[in-house]
Amino acid sequence: MEKRGLNQALRTWGLLRRHRILYTDEMRVGLWGQVRRVWGIRGTPVIQKVQIVFDWVYLLLGVNPQTGRLQWSWVERMRQEYIAPALEKWSVDALVWDNASSHKGYQVADLGLSLIFLPPYSPELSPPERIFRELRPKIEGQPYPSLRAKQLTVEHHLRQLAAHREQVKRLTNWDWIQEAHAGLPQS
Repeated sequence: MEKRGLNQALRTWGLLRRHRILYTDEMRVGLWGQVRRVWGIRGTPVIQKVQIVFDWVYLLLGVNPQTGRLQWSWVERMRQEYIAPALEKWSVDALVWDNASSHKGYQVADLGLSLIFLPPYSPELSPPERIFRELRPKIEGQPYPSLRAKQLTVEHHLRQLAAHREQVKRLTNWDWIQEAHAGLPQS
């Protein structure tokens, strides 16, 4: 599916403009720290603490670019038996996401959602990736006392973004997504 193929994919599933369509992706959040660019005094080396702990969880994020609504859940692993129960709690008719094997499993298919897959290796087509790009500088580059503390920091920033739906729309509601949704029938 290319940018222009989204409308065709949505129509193939018989989706209407009133259906709840979420663009979904996952981000691994862990205690394996990443060094970020920071300001420092010229000529003085900048020393950053790097945390190296093998502990992580996955943020399952859904974005509705049309409304600016965010929805998220935490899943322990990137496997269908963890993802399916989280999706079951969401009120959604269709998911647009990448081709990860956990997205194509029978437990996810049994949810009865319309599943539309993005082309492989195309994060630039995924609206949640823009939200992740906003989150990473705010949460990385510092050590955390626990994984739960980092999750709380992520949730704090997600709640701030969710409160500013216009900002989410500016980040994720690209022209080709607007065109694809505008081309869907009303009823």
